Amino acid sequence: MISIASPLIPDRKLFQQYLDAIFGTGQLSNNGQFLQQLENTLKNRLDVSNLLAFNNGTIALMIALKALNLSNGDILTTPFTFPATVNVLPWLNLNPIFCDIDYETMNIKPETVENHITSKSVGLLPVHVFGNPCDVYGFQRLSEGYNLKIVYDAAHAFNVKINGIGIGNFGDITMFSFHPTKLFHTSEGGGLSFSDPELRIPLQQLRNFGIQDEETGSILPGINGKLSEIQAALGLCILEKLNDEILARKNIFEYYKIKLHGIKILKLPENIFDGLQYFPIRTKNRDKIFETLKKNNIQSRKYFYPLCSQFPHFKSLNPLPVAEQVVNEILCLPFHGQLTCSDIDKISEIIGEIE
Repeated sequence: MISIASPLIPDRKLFQQYLDAIFGTGQLSNNGQFLQQLENTLKNRLDVSNLLAFNNGTIALMIALKALNLSNGDILTTPFTFPATVNVLPWLNLNPIFCDIDYETMNIKPETVENHITSKSVGLLPVHVFGNPCDVYGFQRLSEGYNLKIVYDAAHAFNVKINGIGIGNFGDITMFSFHPTKLFHTSEGGGLSFSDPELRIPLQQLRNFGIQDEETGSILPGINGKLSEIQAALGLCILEKLNDEILARKNIFEYYKIKLHGIKILKLPENIFDGLQYFPIRTKNRDKIFETLKKNNIQSRKYFYPLCSQFPHFKSLNPLPVAEQVVNEILCLPFHGQLTCSDIDKISEIIGEIE
């Protein structure tokens, strides 16, 4: 099978050195040395002022909303995202208000979102879809004008920059996913970047059962959001291979562009540094291409089908005509450093015969 993703695997000898050190100390979790090293390394890599790591992106997102005291209100967000983005909201008694997306960027737009702001609105949850940044400056104006907190979902946007500025510097908090399907991973994991240093302590407490210290005990309704030492060590090993993976993906992206000439692909503005996470195409023949690739043992994915607004546990009262069109046109093709030119030739030939 030609798989849609292939997670980076750490160098075994290097990983073993980390394991030996961990086994030597006996500390497997609870803010160990390798977690702290990973957080500092990622802070520099992502060019953000503060970063904390968590056991997955979903828990990180939930803790971000909790740390901003967002509850019992409406969160304006997108229907075109992975379920985890909006599924965290009911856990905090928050109600998603789905806003339609822009056809080209596939992101929600500040001007559309503004039309749905009411007295019940407490925050914004935009998603940088496929690593394509939202209008962060437009959303900042909304935040300031309506006194709304912003949490960005940057699960697809590791390494993305706007005018040289790391994507994690915008909004109140930005969530990153470190899942194996992502460019960078810790087998399972996630991260939060934030500009306000006063958020560090409550975020740390919320990820550790709300505990302030051993003597005081728990002072917040925290949960277990900790990343283990073994996962942190794996992440440090993955970072050693990341630049080579990015270079390989750049070459693969360019070869796809040549072979899929005439097919609509995601094009980012010149001021955006691409994180190279996904390779989505847009076509009216999406379902036929998906089935044909599947018959030829090639994995692709209908991101994000169906829309979150169509889930049985959510009800959307807003018309979403653009999102309903886009969700039937997008197909993500295999995209990772292990792909060969012959793989891309095969994929492109199948698509070309249908298109």
